[in-house]
Amino acid sequence: MSFPVAILSGGMATRLFPLTTEQPKALIDVCGEPFLAHQLRLLKASGVERVVLCVGRFGEMLRDYAGDGSRFGLKIDYSFDGPVLLGTAGAVKQALPLLDENFFVLYGDSYLPCDYRAVAHSFQESRKLGLMTVFRNEGRWDTSNVEMSDGTILAYDKKNRTPNMNCIDYGLGVFSAPAFESVPPATFFDLAKLYQLLLANTQLASFLVQERFYEVGSFEGIEELKGFLCQKEHL
Repeated sequence: MSFPVAILSGGMATRLFPLTTEQPKALIDVCGEPFLAHQLRLLKASGVERVVLCVGRFGEMLRDYAGDGSRFGLKIDYSFDGPVLLGTAGAVKQALPLLDENFFVLYGDSYLPCDYRAVAHSFQESRKLGLMTVFRNEGRWDTSNVEMSDGTILAYDKKNRTPNMNCIDYGLGVFSAPAFESVPPATFFDLAKLYQLLLANTQLASFLVQERFYEVGSFEGIEELKGFLCQKEHL
């Protein structure tokens, strides 16, 4: 598998203030190291070779820390939002020249211990423009936002949730570059909206992940990830 990974690291991280008033959440300490180090090592162990960090505020700090990626066994490039915040899909659109025809997208605060090779294979088999990984959440770790039936996504909405939503967007997507043709350049555009457009056009595949997700987008999430990683280190 040789799909590159776009990591969305340009958010403001206001939920973590004051922890993120002077640093990005990707550099938050987790078990003695910046979160980004754990994330990059997981990707390397999962077969990833190239990463593009989509950055905004504090982008230089991330570049200073991760560099060209060689110490993580990766090749890392950087795509800066510029003077205007582009949103999650807008940031990927801007990074397309640094990516391949097919690529992963994940959030800069997500630690996702799943089978990336199997996800990539499922995407290729689907012959669709996009794939969303989903987790049967049942409201356990966050509010469910995906309605699934027999492996097919019937509805996806982060704001207007329904009682039939028992799954959640796991946080890892796979896309073909043409999926972003509907995203206007240099304009704020959310990835959730792109997922909905693909779904409406029957161009969104799904992959049900069995492993739970971890994140550092909340104080509770940071503590949960610390417990998971620090426990692994002592096994």
